[in-house]
Amino acid sequence: NKKDERGIVIRNKARLVAQGHTQEEGIDYKEVFAPVARIEAIRLFLAYTSFMGFPVYQMDVKSAFLYGTIEEEVYVCQPPGFKDPEKSEKVYKVVKALYGLHQAPRAWYKTLATYLLENRFQRRTIDQTLFIKKQQKDILLDSDGKDVDVHTYKSMIGSLMYLTSSRPDIMF
Repeated sequence: NKKDERGIVIRNKARLVAQGHTQEEGIDYKEVFAPVARIEAIRLFLAYTSFMGFPVYQMDVKSAFLYGTIEEEVYVCQPPGFKDPEKSEKVYKVVKALYGLHQAPRAWYKTLATYLLENRFQRRTIDQTLFIKKQQKDILLDSDGKDVDVHTYKSMIGSLMYLTSSRPDIMF
């Protein structure tokens, strides 16, 4: 929400929904599916992989995004202004989706998830978009180490992300 200098909300955030009038409060009302990574997270990931000497592979995301396969049948209600008064209860079955980009993120994610699972990656239970491939032993787990203060850790990571995105000379 956009707030003024006193902290009073002057404008609410816009949320993209399929059809706002069909939403019911309390049922996935605040859930948003947006598979977009922040540039700071990508830079941090690339810096870490470079430091550790891991190979990095590039995928053609544009093609996968645009030409994603959709297995489900798609039905749409009659749009306002084009309703047939004699068949007001009918819906349309989409033969060819003209709005493929709206469906492509989920189709692309499903294809990527299938590929990762077939290649022995494991999906995490808490974050379904996180996949980990275990090697002979964990590279990040130190069982003898002491626990890190979560607030200090988050503060440090946030500071580093801000620093790397705001200073071009130390981005990489």
